[in-house]
Amino acid sequence: MIVSTTTASHPRDTAVCSPPHSPAEIMEAVRFRESSLSRLLVAYICSGLLFMLLPGTFLGVWNLLQISGSQSAGFIAPAWLQAHGHAQVFGWVGSFILGIGFYSIPRFTAARKPAFCAAWVCWVMWTVGVASRWIANVSAWQWRLLLPVSATLELAAFLIFFRAVSRHRPENSCGNGLPSWVWVVISASMGLFAALTVNLWVAVKLARGGTGPAFPHVLDQHYLTLVAWGFLVPFVWGFSAKWMSVFLGLKPARPKLLFTALAMSFVGIALTFAGFGGPATGLFVAGAILATAALRMFEPAQREPKTRGVHTSFPYFVRSAYAWLLLASLLGVGAALWDHSGGFWGASRHALTVGFIAIMVLSVGQRILPAFSGMRLLWSTKLMFAALTLLWIGCALRVPTELLAYQGYANWAWHVVPLSAVFELAGITAFAVNIFGTFILEPSHAHQEPLVVPSIGELDTETVAKPSRAAARCIRFGAQGGS
Repeated sequence: MIVSTTTASHPRDTAVCSPPHSPAEIMEAVRFRESSLSRLLVAYICSGLLFMLLPGTFLGVWNLLQISGSQSAGFIAPAWLQAHGHAQVFGWVGSFILGIGFYSIPRFTAARKPAFCAAWVCWVMWTVGVASRWIANVSAWQWRLLLPVSATLELAAFLIFFRAVSRHRPENSCGNGLPSWVWVVISASMGLFAALTVNLWVAVKLARGGTGPAFPHVLDQHYLTLVAWGFLVPFVWGFSAKWMSVFLGLKPARPKLLFTALAMSFVGIALTFAGFGGPATGLFVAGAILATAALRMFEPAQREPKTRGVHTSFPYFVRSAYAWLLLASLLGVGAALWDHSGGFWGASRHALTVGFIAIMVLSVGQRILPAFSGMRLLWSTKLMFAALTLLWIGCALRVPTELLAYQGYANWAWHVVPLSAVFELAGITAFAVNIFGTFILEPSHAHQEPLVVPSIGELDTETVAKPSRAAARCIRFGAQGGS
């Protein structure tokens, strides 16, 4: 079905007398463009999943088994621990964010064509950069060369992404300005830029005069704070503000509270780098509480949650992720007061990265990625539930036992820590299998979607030659039909 909207609501609508191509040609071009975008997104997601499984989770489990066997966190080389974290944060989560970001560009104004070539170059540079960093940290092979090269590639890839995104303005930008969630995501992007810049600075410094590829301990702790509270957490807050009111049936977010939470997070980062880690942890607690209240995570739903195509437990896991966020921030305060061997800090970071970030990625990822990758359906809702349950149980075992074992409060906890890793590895693997199964086994329904041909004023020569989704919007009609 093709529906034409020909109302002239802008002076430019009268400048063109007739569209240079037929609606059928526009429809075909848009569908070709959609398939190209889907392939691009699938490339980013698949590389992210590979980083998550092999350099990330598998190496993390191996590190944990070695630590548990020796009953000492100092048994593992810091470079190996940092290789695991870098692969998880930048290889997995970073690849997902860049892919979804490039996929979203054509939703913006149709006056410019998206640079597919730049997006693929960005993917190659980002993937090679993260992989090179992992090789340098794990093998120490040519690390003085690989460390700065990998950091340069990652920063350059981000700048390509940022330039491509910044060239596009939302269609409603002439109205009330950008939505609040966009400002939060922009702030998170600046946090990512800061993290990549610091990474390059330290990499060059180590290459010139360091004794190994690992970041110095104190600087690494500060850097992890920047990555967590300046990049990862704000990104989740921003996309929660965009999606959760719809997905969970909640009232709209409170922008002022969310901005206040964001400001507290950034001030906490500044205090951490200035050497005031104790007061900073208090700000992170306040920020987590305010963000949770701003997003209305624990308020009653006003509408039925959107769980069609996913497991019905989806809203509960999302809410539980924010409970993990609050716990992580509180454990950070405990770490500033009582930590003497890394137990509190480790438990806090695990509650944040796995309990909050990973559970949100597994929940929201299985909700949106099938639709983004060619209007597919999720391969298995039961596997989605299994993945989230296994990951949640693993995190629930890991956080308290890591605190008890590392701090020396209970020796029996050392025997539970490896079990938690097995649960988490199983959950992550189930998630990857479900996404790969969706991409490979589920058919794409994009070619079956009806299109709306825009008003004549929204078309120009460049738009018709390379039309975007702003030039032809997909509309789904329910069982009762549409008009």
